[in-house]
Amino acid sequence: MYEGAIQDLIDELGRLPGVGPKSAQRIAFHVLSADPADVNRLAGALRKVKELVRFCTSCYNVAESEQCRICRDPRRTDEVLCVVEEPKDVVAIERTGEFRGRYHVLGGAINPLEGIGPDNLRIRELMTRLGGGAVRELILATDPNTEGEATATYLALMVKPMGIAVTRLASGLPVGGDLEYADEITLGRAFEGRRAV
Repeated sequence: MYEGAIQDLIDELGRLPGVGPKSAQRIAFHVLSADPADVNRLAGALRKVKELVRFCTSCYNVAESEQCRICRDPRRTDEVLCVVEEPKDVVAIERTGEFRGRYHVLGGAINPLEGIGPDNLRIRELMTRLGGGAVRELILATDPNTEGEATATYLALMVKPMGIAVTRLASGLPVGGDLEYADEITLGRAFEGRRAV
């Protein structure tokens, strides 16, 4: 529709996940009308993230050094390891303030339709970590969808012979939700995971 640099920017923005053609156009025109200092700050942040951010050599979370801040923290226990799909899942769990163990980021979930199998994830690295003998409990915190369940089941079968306790995050009804709007699977899991009060 447009020509030159503005169309190039719209095209590049449109390649970002969750950004459709209209959003890409809106963002591009916002950038065009923005203060040059704001645009330079954004461009600098994009360059900086590509130059400085890497994956932690221990857990594969995002980091700016060899290890992430969680792996460097001596107050955390090595006996409990929480397996998540992506670095954003680490942030979600950390916000709760409930977990004081370590993490392992798989880099996705098993999804045969997308061509993602166990060899495409950091499962081999996980098994190496578990072989060290420090981990007593493995928490499977993969997403509660088909791919996450398949990944959790696969990992549970792999880890079972090692004698490590394997647990799965509970799932069920959200706080403030109404029973009438809950789907059957969520409601069923809420019944399975019920606890005494």
